[in-house]
Amino acid sequence: MAISLTINGQAVQVTAPAETPLLWVLRDELMLTGTKYGCGIAQCGACTVHINGQATKSCQTPVGSLDGMAITTIEQFGGNHPLQSAWVRHDVPQCGYCQSGQIMAAAALLSHTPKPTDADIDAAMAGNICRCGTYQRVRAAIKDAAGNQG
Repeated sequence: MAISLTINGQAVQVTAPAETPLLWVLRDELMLTGTKYGCGIAQCGACTVHINGQATKSCQTPVGSLDGMAITTIEQFGGNHPLQSAWVRHDVPQCGYCQSGQIMAAAALLSHTPKPTDADIDAAMAGNICRCGTYQRVRAAIKDAAGNQG
């Protein structure tokens, strides 16, 4: 059975079994490798994408449940999102592994809460683990990007 999705603004048909996690469809079938595999149990956030505008862990989201939905991955930003510039200004990336998931979670936050408080940021980012411990820099970068939006 073909599943119709819109990925980064483009209509695609995928033929993976319905129970296949979206993460593996993105990485293995569509070659969108910016979304990372971390824990596989939706606890670390490395696999975060947007589904219909909501930050979602793709490692535990069956592709069969997404027919007709819009999915955005880090590749959509193309290095031009205000968060990506803020990440650089605040020296957020260390090893870099969690960064696509962190940025996707932060982008979802800013799309719903353009001027987030520290509590808003902490709540939105709680599901994203940074092994390097750059949480204070992440918060600063999100505030910076919020001040530089539109």
